[in-house]
Amino acid sequence: MSQSRLASCIPLPLDNKALSNVVEKAKDWALMHGVGMRDKAHFSKDTIQIAPFVLLPSPFPRTEFTKAVDLQPVLNELMHKVSHDDEFLEKTLQNALEVDDFTAKLYNIWIKVREEGITQSLSLGLFRSDYLMQQPDSNRIKQVEFNTVAASFGAITSYLPTMFRYILRQLGHGELIKNMPENRALSGLCSGIIEAYDMFGVPSAVVLFVVEEVSYNICDQRFHEFEISEKRPDIMIYRKTLNEIHEEAELNDKKQLVIEGRPVAVVYYRSGYEPAQYPSQKEWDARLRVERSSAIKCPSIHYQLAGTKKVQQALAAPGALERFVAEGELRARVRDIFTGLYSLDFDDSGERAVEMAIADAERFVLKPQREGGGNNLYGADVKEALLRMRHSRERAAYILMERILPPLISGYVVRPNAAVPPSLCDLVSELGIFGVIIGSKEKIYSNRQVGHMLRTKLADANEGGVAAGLGALDSPYLLDL
Repeated sequence: MSQSRLASCIPLPLDNKALSNVVEKAKDWALMHGVGMRDKAHFSKDTIQIAPFVLLPSPFPRTEFTKAVDLQPVLNELMHKVSHDDEFLEKTLQNALEVDDFTAKLYNIWIKVREEGITQSLSLGLFRSDYLMQQPDSNRIKQVEFNTVAASFGAITSYLPTMFRYILRQLGHGELIKNMPENRALSGLCSGIIEAYDMFGVPSAVVLFVVEEVSYNICDQRFHEFEISEKRPDIMIYRKTLNEIHEEAELNDKKQLVIEGRPVAVVYYRSGYEPAQYPSQKEWDARLRVERSSAIKCPSIHYQLAGTKKVQQALAAPGALERFVAEGELRARVRDIFTGLYSLDFDDSGERAVEMAIADAERFVLKPQREGGGNNLYGADVKEALLRMRHSRERAAYILMERILPPLISGYVVRPNAAVPPSLCDLVSELGIFGVIIGSKEKIYSNRQVGHMLRTKLADANEGGVAAGLGALDSPYLLDL
């Protein structure tokens, strides 16, 4: 099937001289406003380079953007309820746990703290639901995944509308700015951390960011710290790796997590979502110590488990949503964003899914229980993997998802150290909507949508993660189709 195309916000291609001129201006704007990352090839704490970005905002249907925004509180509540449904999580994850050691270790922490008695009933979710437009379905949005841990780029993408307004003015198209939605994701996400801090209710407490050993996506992380410090100068923020938490943090007799003599009110994970971030038992011991504590976790261990791909697949099964969403109209709205999702368990439906994918591998994506980008398999790799795993328990650690075919967009990607002017190329965009939720099993105290992001990648690239080096930052230009 040939892919349809959405028109760029201005006629393309641009004249080479005008293109080179505006690219240089845009790169300087990006550097001077923190649209940057550290260089993975030549890492230095003293320098940043531009994060990859698209030169012009990408077209996105206004109705579908609004639909995604309106649905976010519904999805926040859905995932909150899933995370507190012990029976559903146990049944959904049981087969994956036998073959996925990483998910099993997270699950074992959850079991251990439940058996001991959960110290902190409140959880903080800074979530992000990601969508692609499905071209054969009139460009309606379909959910790619739901992120419950370390959902990134809310900070940097909050600055992008301002950058794109500047670029459009430089190109003589200031009249188009009205079609660019404001993005207050940074402010909204930080308000969630501040609200959770106040609910903890200890004035001397601190906020703890759990970070990688080496942080390449430093701007996105630090902007959260700067924003919180500006809004609430009384809140002190510490940055610690899991290894440092193991060495420096302890539980006191109140089960408070204590660092440098001060209790921790909120633990915000920007690391801890993939196996490489737990190189030894120390990191797992640190994660258990945090989970045992009275700190409000973002995410709690059950929120992280609720964000696994197996849960995403299970919720799309017939009758599953009825367990969590009472209102029929809301269920229909949620079900409408699901694409085909299939279990690969060793049962009749799993066997049918394997046969279907081997017969027509290009239609599917094979997804493991992982976050962070770069983990999925596509096309011929799907067939090869399933033929290899066909009779192995390993396949239960994956789900099968129908591939979403978004419309093409023409545009320019600006990358660090790349040739100027960039080439005009075909792109596709993925929309992410951020949400904040705070609650316990019995009560939800806050639940709202707080902003968005757009990631854009080359049309022939399978993955689109910016931090993984595969996508580019973007912002939607809303179309009335």
